[in-house]
Order: sequence, then structure tokens, then C-alpha cells
Amino acid sequence: MSFPFNVLSPVAYPGPAPAEADAVVIGGGVIGVCTALYLTRQGLRVTLLEKGRIAAEQSSRNWGWIRQQGRDPAELPIMMEANRLWCELARQCSSDIGLVQGGITYLATDQRQMAAHHAWLPHAQALGIDSRILSSGEVTRMFPALRQPCVGALHTASDMRAEPWRAVPALAALAASEGVRIVENCAVRALDIAGGRVVGVITEAGRIAAPEVVLAGGVWSALFLRNQGVALPQLSVRENVAATGPLPDIHAGAVATARVAFRRRADGGYTLAPPGAPELFIGPDAFRALPKFIAQLRADPFGHRLLPCAPQGFPDGWRTARRWAADETSPFEAMRILDPAPNRRRIAQLVRDFEELFPGLPEVKLKCVWAGMIDTMPDIVPVVDRCAQLPGLTIGTGMSGHGFGIGPGMGKVLAALVCGRDPGHDLRRFRATRFSDGSPIRPGPDV
Repeated sequence: MSFPFNVLSPVAYPGPAPAEADAVVIGGGVIGVCTALYLTRQGLRVTLLEKGRIAAEQSSRNWGWIRQQGRDPAELPIMMEANRLWCELARQCSSDIGLVQGGITYLATDQRQMAAHHAWLPHAQALGIDSRILSSGEVTRMFPALRQPCVGALHTASDMRAEPWRAVPALAALAASEGVRIVENCAVRALDIAGGRVVGVITEAGRIAAPEVVLAGGVWSALFLRNQGVALPQLSVRENVAATGPLPDIHAGAVATARVAFRRRADGGYTLAPPGAPELFIGPDAFRALPKFIAQLRADPFGHRLLPCAPQGFPDGWRTARRWAADETSPFEAMRILDPAPNRRRIAQLVRDFEELFPGLPEVKLKCVWAGMIDTMPDIVPVVDRCAQLPGLTIGTGMSGHGFGIGPGMGKVLAALVCGRDPGHDLRRFRATRFSDGSPIRPGPDV
């Protein structure tokens, strides 16, 4: 019962890579794919390079939520645009991505949780988002089978869901049909730098000349940047997910309680995940970044489960190389697909929690279980910025578990930055220098 992505399936984009491009995108997840798509729509010759397979890591392992609800206020305008773009892209894709507008609901069992919902709500109301507070009676009517007493909920009817392992490959196929050159199993080892600026990339298969490069490497981004002399306090945490077999229809949307989050899937089952306490494997970068994470730890001292040693080959593994030459095998080739083992004990508890919520369900049988590594930042918001130290490099990383839903919006923003155009959004919250210019670190909502 492992993750349904088949690493032995035929490579869809074998290459070869071109000798030159107007822009190279590093990383074949949702952020990289969407950035490449919107760059090619700006008339650029775009090459997207993926060390392993398109969407084989977190972009296909996430919950599938496309949500405005609970977002950091700085993300909300971009997320609103992403909602619109998802609807456009779903129509343009040649295959069904499972896009459904079923709404998202956060159930509250005490007044402390309700206070947090009330505190966030004005951010949505200021932008005209349809989020609203539900009374306990409205929760009962919306979830008649629920057996957990609730004092209320936060609900956003316009939020959506999709099937991530179908959606991101479908977006990649759309990008390829519009001219993006995608090459799988082609790791970028280093940036090619001349005269103090980026002039291309050095891959395991050779050099590609390009005046613009976008780094959208997910959990691998900080490791790549460190080898280029750029420090970024990004860590990776493990999240566990399970997919049930078919079950009666409880609710068409996505729901989160304090102990379990779930959403309906197109095959009639539910995707289950624990909404809190991601698991952090301790490695060298965890110690280096600790001072930057103090604010997050103070705000939620039990928000992470600490595991003693990052496994071999992981981005923060103790034996993972931090320095390598462009003509040497990189860590990205040694770990083509980061496929962490799920926490079986946590999954078992997740099923019990779900069954306690809905005791009238038939026996919950799992179809598959998996885990994914999430790139996270000290303030739980991403870095979306031009790299000051390396002109020609644009960084889009640290989505902190929120990247799938906002992917099209962030892809369009990154494309605008590369092209020197106004992205149409205030990006000050996402600047890379906030971790080095003395700015206070203000954690956003961790939902």
C-alpha cells in the first residue's frame, strides 16, 4: 500500500535538452510547471528540467486542496487569482484533473479555535472572499453523520479540490503542447555564472545557455543555493497521507478538525491526513536554521515532531554533500525521487480518528498510504523573489505545504518577475532578504 506513482513507468519527457533557451526552470513540481507555462505564454523559449519525474515528489503527494481559507493575508490576493486560473487551466487541459468546487470547512470544538477563525475572517471579507462563520446548528445540518460536538466552523464555499497526481502531469502536458521543452531525469548541478550574473545552467547532460533561471526545487532548493553561496533558512518536514477505499458520501468538500483532515476523491474514497505536527528530521541545516525558527517555535512549541536523524540522501541528511563541482555527481542525481516512508503508527491513529468522527461508516479500509517532504520557511510563507546575489536567478520555494493550490498564481507571478513585468501583487512579504535584513519574523497561519 505505497504511493500510487509508478517510478518504473515510461519517462514521458526524455529530452534531449536544447543547447540554449530564454529561460530555464529547475524543478518539475506544480510551481515549476506553472512558471514554465506562463513564461512560454510570454513568448519565451522555455526549458523545464526535472532531476527525476514530473510531480513525483510533493506536488503529487499533497492533500489536493485548493484553498483561500486560512491563508496568510499576503497570499490571499494571489490565491484568489489561482482559483480563477485553476478553472481556466482545467478547461485547457486535455485530461480531467478532478477539479471540484466543494468548499472547505474548518470545524471548531472550542472557543479558542473559533476565536482564531473570527480573527482571520476580516482578511477574507476585505477582499470579497465568501468565507463565513457557521454556527453549531449549521455544522450539524451540513454534517449530519458527524459525532463530534462542534461549537462552530469557518467555511469557504468557493474553495476547491483536485487530484494532484493527475492535475500536475496534465498541466505539464499542456505546457509541453504550448512549446515548453521538458526533460526528466536531468539534474541541474550548478548555475553557469559569468561576469557576476547567471548565463545558464550546468546539467548532468551538459550546459544550457540561458539569461534567466527559475529555481523551483521544493525541498532541494536550499541545498542547491548553498552550493552557489546563497543561504536560505529552509527546512523540510514529513507529512503522512492515506487514501481510503470507496465510502458513503459524507461531504463533497474538504474538512479539517484538530485531529484529522479529509476530502472526497473522484474514486469515491477519502484522502486523510493529520492537520498538525509535521515531522522534522534533524540534520545540519536544522541546527543552522534554528535561530530563524524561534518565533515559530514560541508561537507553537509542539507544532513539530522531532526525529533524531535525517535519512541518507535526504536534503538535510548528515552525509548529504553540501559542496560539489559542476563536473561532479550532485545529490540530486543520487536521490532522483524523494520517497519517504510513511509513519505507519500515525496513519493507524488517523484512521481511528476518522472512524470516531463518523462511527456510522462501514469499516474504513485503506487503498494506499504515503508520505511527502514539504519545504517550509520560518514564517510559513514562501520565498518568491529575484536573487540579489545572483542576477538572472529567480527563486520560488518554501511554499510550506500550501503550494499545490496556489501553484498557478505563483507561477504567473514568477513568470512576471523573470520578464521584468509588474506581477500585480505586493510581494514584500515574500522577499528573500527578510531573513537577513533584521526584519522580525512573523509566522503566518500554519493550516
